[in-house]
Parts: sequence; structure tokens; C-alpha cells
Amino acid sequence: MLHSLLAFVFVLGVLVFVHEFGHFIVARMLGVRVITFCIGMGPKLLKFTRGGTEYAVALLPIGGYVKMAGENPDEPHTGAADEFLSRPKWDRFRILIAGPVMNIVLAFVLMTVVLAQGAQVPIFESDPVDVAVVVKGSPAERGGIQPGDRIVKVGSQRTNTWEDFFLAIGGRADRDVKITLLREGRETVLTVKPEAQTKMRIGDIGVLPKVHPSIRSLVPNDPAEKAGLKVGDVVLALNGDPIVFSSQLSAEIRKHPDEQITLTVQRAGATLDVQVTPRRQGEIGLIGIGILDPFRTVQPNLLGAAKLSFERNVQFAGLIVQTLRGLVTRETSPSQLMGPVAIAQMSGDTAAAGWISLFGFMAMLSLNLGLLNLLPIPVLDGGHIFIMAVEGLVRRDLSMKMKERLMLAGFVVLMLLMVTVMYNDIARLGPFDRLMPGNR
Repeated sequence: MLHSLLAFVFVLGVLVFVHEFGHFIVARMLGVRVITFCIGMGPKLLKFTRGGTEYAVALLPIGGYVKMAGENPDEPHTGAADEFLSRPKWDRFRILIAGPVMNIVLAFVLMTVVLAQGAQVPIFESDPVDVAVVVKGSPAERGGIQPGDRIVKVGSQRTNTWEDFFLAIGGRADRDVKITLLREGRETVLTVKPEAQTKMRIGDIGVLPKVHPSIRSLVPNDPAEKAGLKVGDVVLALNGDPIVFSSQLSAEIRKHPDEQITLTVQRAGATLDVQVTPRRQGEIGLIGIGILDPFRTVQPNLLGAAKLSFERNVQFAGLIVQTLRGLVTRETSPSQLMGPVAIAQMSGDTAAAGWISLFGFMAMLSLNLGLLNLLPIPVLDGGHIFIMAVEGLVRRDLSMKMKERLMLAGFVVLMLLMVTVMYNDIARLGPFDRLMPGNR
């Protein structure tokens, strides 16, 4: 718990600092006087003043702010050139957009660092979505999807690769979605309702690609070696059911302690059936093998990593836009949204996996923060930019009463969003999971 909390404070602290520093540095460059630069909210724990600006760290690590002279319309203004509202709209626009832009830049830099370290990616990730396996009892089977079908669209989104497909279907848990597929050269549209998987409620319909794990090691004198299995054997099926991923194979073996199972393997181009009986260890079965999923290694140079980072961030940005649009059209379940508790849990998990994993998580979170702040919702940076754009179009400032109404509307939207994400966070906690509607 403490580990997750510390990771959360670090992650959010960095993202908030970068965001607020964007506002701060551009304001200073344009000659706007900054009164306060604060990281965190609530009572100030640390503070000092330098160059007329108070720098502070507050108690709650859930935000931050840059307070500029003459920023609020209801405060007294002197009309001095160093006041925010005295500056031309173009200057104010640059100050407001600097925060989100800094978060987007941070996402690009962090993802470049991650990708430059090299990575193993599934070999099927960039292949067309040719269905090799339809899981028994899955939404895909109930919806009529068959092995041999090629999925080309999820809703209105084209799925040229398995990566596209998993990203598209993952955001549509518990929502009916149109699946467009090619079957024997003809286009067919079916309706499928993805099921929510894991506490993050990721949508899944139960279709799998044509890949299989291989045996990379054997424990001497354990059942696998005694049964004649060899390093390099590719496991095709267990008791006749297709095996695609190593996790699937492990889970199935664990279900059969002291029960003979049949593994269908491919060895030197030949297909063999091998009978093996998992030994019992407690309540699970083990046969003594190390398993490897089929991966390819990506090791780009710095320029290549930057190019891949740009492409990956564009892809993630599209997914964020798709999720937001889906929330409006009800194609995306609100249960997909995460709040501070879920982010803290994921921060702890990724930090435990190492700095590279943590940087990858921070990159995605920073991109989310940057793009969400550009939404035209009053209170957010994008809301202030939207109001300025409206004033520019009508060639006059909106009345204080109108601005107050817009700000109130934005506040209500944010409160509804906060209630939703906190509800989701509570629903993901084990002790409360069964008490939440739809989680039984």
C-alpha cells in the first residue's frame, strides 16, 4: 500500500509539475507576473518566495496551480501590462495551452526512452485480424463469429491489425457493438457484446489469433520430461482444445492435478499427441515446463524510437478520442474510467516492474492529462480557450454573468466525472466488488 502511494505521488507530482511549469514559463516569457506556483492542493507544507513569486508544495498530491496577476475577472485590475487579462488574446492563448502541450511533449519523450530500451512484441500484433480460435461460450461464439473470419471493423473503427482490434474492443465492455467481418469473400455484420475482463473492465469477445506457445525448458525428472516432451515443442492443443498463449496453457494444466491430459505438439514439422499426468502440488497440477510465447524483438536506435513514439502517441490519442466519443454515444462504458485509487494501484504495479514500465505508464497518463485538459469544458484550460475563441468570433467579451454560468456548468460536469471515477475505483476494490451493480 505504501509502495503504491509513493509511486502515485511521484507519478502525479511529475505530471502536475510539468503541466504547471508550462503555464509558468510561458507566462514569465510573455511578461505576465506570476504570484504563486504551487504543486498539490490544500494547506501548504513548504513555501518560499523568490523574484516576487511564491513557490509552494501543498498537502494533497492531486493537482496544482499557477496564480497570475489579474487572472480572475472578478478581482480588481490596474490595467498593468503584467496582468493576465491585460495581455492580448494570443498571449493568453499561448499561456493556457502551454500546460497541455508540455504534458503531450512529456508523453513523447518518455515513450521514446521506453522504446529505445528495446521491447518484445507479439509476432501477431501487426497481422490482419484472422480469427483462428473462438473461445467456447464466449460472446464471439454466441454472436456467430467463426474460425476463418477476418474482422475488419469494430463499430465504425477499421481494424487492420490485431493491435487495432484489441484497442477498439477493449473500450466497449458491456456494450452491444457491430462487428464487420469478411467470410468467404463476403462482408457480414454481426452484433456482439464484449464481456468485461479484469478489474480494469477491459472488453473481450473471445477470439484469438493463430499462434502457439513453445516449451523453452524442462525440469529434470518431472512429468513433462518423463512423458517425452522436448525443448522447442510447439503446443497446439490440450485435450483437443486449441492453445494460443502460455498463460492459457498454464491455467489449463493447473486444473488437472493427478489427471492424465493429452498435449498436441508440433515437432520438426510433425504433429504428435503426448500423454502426461500433472503432479499435484497443493490444489494445482504441474508438469515441469518453462513456456515461451512467440515474440519478436524491437531494438530501434534513438531516431527510430522517436518515430515509433510519435506513432504510438498518435495511436493512443486516437483511442482517447474514441473513448470520449464513445462515452457520449454510449458505445463506451463509464466503468472504464479510472480515478486516483486505480491510478495509485497501477502506479505501484508498474513501479514494481521497474523504471521502464513506470515511464511507459507515465507516458500514457501524461498524454491523457494533456488531451483531457484541452476539452472545451469551463474550469479546464480548454474551457478558457473555448470562451476566448467565442469572444473572438463575436468580437466582444462575454458578460461576467455568462462566464459564471459557463464555469458552473463546467464544475457540475467535473463533479459528475469525479463521482463516476470514484465509484469505479470502489467497485474495483476486492471487498466491495460483489456489492456493486453489474459486478456479481
